[in-house]
Amino acid sequence: MIYQASISNEKGISDFDPGLIWSAIFLLSLGLIMVYSASISIAETSRGDGYAAYFLVRQGIYLLIGLFIGLIAFQIPMRLWQKYSLYPFLIGMTLLVLVLIPGIGNEVNGSRRWLSLFVVNLQPSEFMKLFIVMYVASYTIKRAAYLDHFRRGFLPIFMIMVMLGILLLKEPDLGAFVVITVIVMAILFLGGMNLKIFGGVIGVLLVSVLTLIWLEPYRLQRIISTWKPFDDEFGKGYQLSHSLMAFGRGGWEGVGLGGSVEKLSYLPEAHTDFLLAVIAEELGFIGVMVVVILFAWLVIRAFVIGRQAATRERFFPALVAQGIGVWIGIQAFINMGVNMGILPTKGLTLPLMSFGGSGIVANCIALAILSRIDWENRQLMKGYKI
Repeated sequence: MIYQASISNEKGISDFDPGLIWSAIFLLSLGLIMVYSASISIAETSRGDGYAAYFLVRQGIYLLIGLFIGLIAFQIPMRLWQKYSLYPFLIGMTLLVLVLIPGIGNEVNGSRRWLSLFVVNLQPSEFMKLFIVMYVASYTIKRAAYLDHFRRGFLPIFMIMVMLGILLLKEPDLGAFVVITVIVMAILFLGGMNLKIFGGVIGVLLVSVLTLIWLEPYRLQRIISTWKPFDDEFGKGYQLSHSLMAFGRGGWEGVGLGGSVEKLSYLPEAHTDFLLAVIAEELGFIGVMVVVILFAWLVIRAFVIGRQAATRERFFPALVAQGIGVWIGIQAFINMGVNMGILPTKGLTLPLMSFGGSGIVANCIALAILSRIDWENRQLMKGYKI
């Protein structure tokens, strides 16, 4: 079904959105470079001398796998994603249940979020973000006539979210649950949910989050340490203190690629959760702003692609495109906020950039689906059937 470039050139419309493609390429490439820079010290410490490129090699393999699966995902028409959206969601829920079973799920640092695939670990919550985008978009289309009714429109998806929340909080993974909740609410809002119901649900969610924070002392301590990290810089505020030091040391132009001091076993999770802090130290304010602009542009393109689909009455692809934009945007915002001390510390990586196989593969698949939506839009603009 994919047409040759020569055909598209005759119509004067390219097959792909260059803004989307190049912003993704730059983020993935810069992420690969910075993962290598940020992980050299921990690789040599944990793996021994001669293993400085350990995390770089693994990240490169994850990226290749993600691009390969993404290429396959791109071949699937959006009408099939809509028709079978329930099945990936059910697979994701099953994996989240398996994670909690002792002997099947792997526990790391007190959290049980991974399934062992012998060679690598699979983190189901990363793929669930994509699955929930597809499922809720399909749900919204099917229930469009009932979005003004709480019982028939919102209550079914609310019950599903409760079950999903229980599974994620059992791991525990509050960060993933927050991202997924934002995705669901955003898609329902964009799909036409009644504003009174939407406002009421937002209020209930805020109270629920505050209750969850209050009930778990460690979550409350994270918030307190965010306000004054240097009051306990060797305890609860340790990560944030060193992250802020990295930002301060970087200044406007940074100390140069590879010149970070904080990554030398001072800043925990430098190649995952706190990659932006290393970018700030080595590439400075300018480097951070480049990353922010690239993410902003990618999210804008996702919403533009969604709007183009909606104008052609392709409402499922429209909601999927904008849902992917919300996912990448909100997760990037939270990670950046954590690195800068604006938000409490959470175990959320920087999309497309941080080290992590499940995250990179899920992001690549999402970008492939977004590109597919854009490609289908452009085929329709040229008068072709899809």
